[in-house]
Amino acid sequence: MVEHTEVYAPKHTFSDFPFGALVKQNITAKGYVLPTPIQDQAIEHVLNGEDIVGIANTGTGKTAAFLLPLLDKVLKQPREKILIMVPTRELAIQIDEELRDFARGSGLFSVVCVGGTGMGKQISELRHRHNFVIGTPGRLKDHMENRNLDLGTFNTVVLDEADRMLDMGFIGDMRFMLAKMPADRQTLFFSATLSKEIEALIHDFLRNPARVSVKTRDTSKNVDQDIVRVQHGEKFSVLASLLKGPEFEKVLVFSRTKHNAEKLGQMLSREGIPSESIHGDKQQTQRQRALKSFKEGRARVLVATDVAARGLDIPNVSHVINYDVPASYEDYVHRIGRTGRADKKGKALTFIE
Repeated sequence: MVEHTEVYAPKHTFSDFPFGALVKQNITAKGYVLPTPIQDQAIEHVLNGEDIVGIANTGTGKTAAFLLPLLDKVLKQPREKILIMVPTRELAIQIDEELRDFARGSGLFSVVCVGGTGMGKQISELRHRHNFVIGTPGRLKDHMENRNLDLGTFNTVVLDEADRMLDMGFIGDMRFMLAKMPADRQTLFFSATLSKEIEALIHDFLRNPARVSVKTRDTSKNVDQDIVRVQHGEKFSVLASLLKGPEFEKVLVFSRTKHNAEKLGQMLSREGIPSESIHGDKQQTQRQRALKSFKEGRARVLVATDVAARGLDIPNVSHVINYDVPASYEDYVHRIGRTGRADKKGKALTFIE
């Protein structure tokens, strides 16, 4: 088992991997240069056609660790079909969006099969020629039983967040589906934890897997990390009510765009929460003033973009809130590292719609 803590120095850059020109172009367009630890270690094994067990948390870049080499495989072997099984519809949709970015210009077609939406559209999409099917176990099994999906034609399967699928009671469905796939297939297995049940699944369904374990960087030991699930349209009211709690003494809120950072700062101030914002459209003097107000405690909240927050060293930040999910693992690590400094405890919350 390869274990890594501390700040990790990647062995590769993305340009080192033997991806085709289209994949390389789309990686560059996303601004990716250095792979995260799980990408650095897993991509080679996947490209070599090996089975893999990846132990990694959410937020470590594991989606790209399997999507990029599998996309490359499909572009080089257009008859290849890939099944990606995940615990939740949100994750399935997120993976499909990432796949579309990486596959831009390729003409590849993917189908998302999840509950909570009608079967009709999924059935008609499954009749199209497709290379990727991404779905939750229950809905995938429904499609199989209704003969819309034949897993005998899929030579590659990804089980993502396998521990969560187990916790949610999908073990029977997972076994049922894997048994319907060719024995001679490539299986990629990702989980945040290893348990007896997980090891039993690995033993039954993988062949001599390469094992890659990535512990997230050591920022996390002083930072308590959590996720806040919010309904669409309720994001701001959840943020405002959290910030009214007495423990939210000095809070850094991250927003993806300059426009939203500005707007969020103003809306919070109107709610009676003293707030400032810093982003690229503000002049240096305005930024200095906002920072001073936050450092000296006149503003309890500072809303910032990633670029504006680079190099900021503000003591005693009690909370970091990722109001918008960061674009990369590096950005996540950088953001949450603004709290829990100098041996103080900090808390990081990430909003997920």
